[in-house]
Amino acid sequence: MLVAAAVCPAPPLLVPEVAAGAAAELGDARTACSDALAVLAASRPDLLVVVGAAEEGESGRYPQGAVGCFRRFGVGVDVRLGDTGGEGDGGTGARRLPPSLAVGAWLLDHARWGAAPLEALAVPEALDTDRCLRTGRELAARAERVALLVMGDGSACRTVKAPGYLDERAAPFDAAAALALADADTAALAALDAGLARELQAAGRAPWQVLAGAAEGAGLGGRLLYEDAPYGVGYFVAAWS
Repeated sequence: MLVAAAVCPAPPLLVPEVAAGAAAELGDARTACSDALAVLAASRPDLLVVVGAAEEGESGRYPQGAVGCFRRFGVGVDVRLGDTGGEGDGGTGARRLPPSLAVGAWLLDHARWGAAPLEALAVPEALDTDRCLRTGRELAARAERVALLVMGDGSACRTVKAPGYLDERAAPFDAAAALALADADTAALAALDAGLARELQAAGRAPWQVLAGAAEGAGLGGRLLYEDAPYGVGYFVAAWS
């Protein structure tokens, strides 16, 4: 069953080498992510699953030791999903972690994660709500004590300079998501409109709804540790335990 979850944003800009001279701008977000990961470690999970959105061809499971990189963002930074003692799935023929999971792997490495074995799951951004909820229930049943690190962003339409330009529906959508994450409200997360999320380029919708399915009946409480919209994109950090 699910015993804890951390929700973190997934922009590659969280990685200082990617952000370069703008690295300090997301310093508070990185600190909040570290605090959320500490909640995961304190929950003493038997298994940690990192969940993030991806394009259809990148979806699926990734084992501990899977590798990713940020070369598509102009820097030669490699990451590995967890410590495999020098072994693992790092061959050139292996599938690479999609960006959301690569950022999650970087956060775990930065936090020196060693509290439990881990794996990752990339879900398609367009995955319908019912399948997201079902996937979450299946993850929660994987072990007696399961924790999730859920990677995803809110709308990308908060300002005229945002990736999706300004959309007046973006701020209310993000406010509803933030409230649901703060309250660990699984019903409110499940109620987020998938079509609207797609129009607002909110890549976190599917991972958040996987979390909603995993947390059904778990009785977890939530705390919102960070909320902002730098670059016109909604970023949230929350801890459930």
